[in-house]
Amino acid sequence: MGDSGGSVVSVDIDRISFGGKEHHIQTKHGPVSVAVYGDHDKHALITYPDIALNHMSCFQGLLFCPEAASLLLHNFCIYHISPPGHELGATPISPSSPVQSVDELADQVAEVLDFFGLGSVMCLGVSAGAYILTLFATKYRERVLGLILVSPLYKTPSWTEWFYNKLMSNLLYYYGMCDMVKDCLLQRYFGKRVRGGSVVPESDIMQACRSFLDQRQSMNIWRFIQTINQRHDLTESLKQLQCRTLIFVGENSQFHTEAVHMTAKLDKRYSALVEVQACGSVVTEEQPHAMLIPMEYFLMGYGLFRPSHVSSSPRSPLNPFCISPDLLSPESMGVKLKPIKTRANLGV
Repeated sequence: MGDSGGSVVSVDIDRISFGGKEHHIQTKHGPVSVAVYGDHDKHALITYPDIALNHMSCFQGLLFCPEAASLLLHNFCIYHISPPGHELGATPISPSSPVQSVDELADQVAEVLDFFGLGSVMCLGVSAGAYILTLFATKYRERVLGLILVSPLYKTPSWTEWFYNKLMSNLLYYYGMCDMVKDCLLQRYFGKRVRGGSVVPESDIMQACRSFLDQRQSMNIWRFIQTINQRHDLTESLKQLQCRTLIFVGENSQFHTEAVHMTAKLDKRYSALVEVQACGSVVTEEQPHAMLIPMEYFLMGYGLFRPSHVSSSPRSPLNPFCISPDLLSPESMGVKLKPIKTRANLGV
């Protein structure tokens, strides 16, 4: 384990599956919590969640999908970075502590890599977390092998997003995690089918997320919203990205248009867009199976595969002869990634 000059306290968290360990690392821009899963000798996968979420509420659905778990845990040691004060059992951040900027959070990611002695890494981020990791990739290009972005942000907030963020900030500041804040966040995360309505009851995912949000520290969430609401435009920086990028976005995501526009700004030879039907922003929780096949094809370009002893799945072909020859061409798999627009529908 490397050390960049920060201090760390490591504690086993029984509630974390797969034998994870949570590290609390002191960086130049404040403390950060990192939950680590897997073999440290494997390639590193860095994750960063959306507002008010952490790895247990943002990536658990994906990692509880057996096929995805075998793909990711077979190839990676996963380092789940939580936004400041979003980790399990977090205490309120002192009001005297300055609110970090998006650039400081991106620099904090670099310090985490230094602490663990990591070189180049794969990144997986959701919405606000996708923005932080994209910013990190533009600032530290040599340290990012590839980006897997879910309903990503890359521009300054639209008026609609700015208004909702401002509304949530004011409610959190004066009333804490009230029902209106939870409704705003759940609308941000999930599509209509999961949220339910007057006739259709809320799904189990919704109920679990409501319960999770009740446990969050309101002012810590307020701070992260302040940070994200003051983000800057990455349009010009996207042209400098040197890694391949796979983008997922839910058809009903509030950030659908932004994800499509972001894909158009990237080099089409090294980027791909996957649209998931009947899904909101947090595809990792709402429809994680829709991510599996595109991730398999994407990771094949790095020579990474699922273990052959895992039984085959109609949604996840392991036999090379089941894969389109075009997708296995040197252009798409070895050197370049073709732009692919896929509409995944699990309702069939």
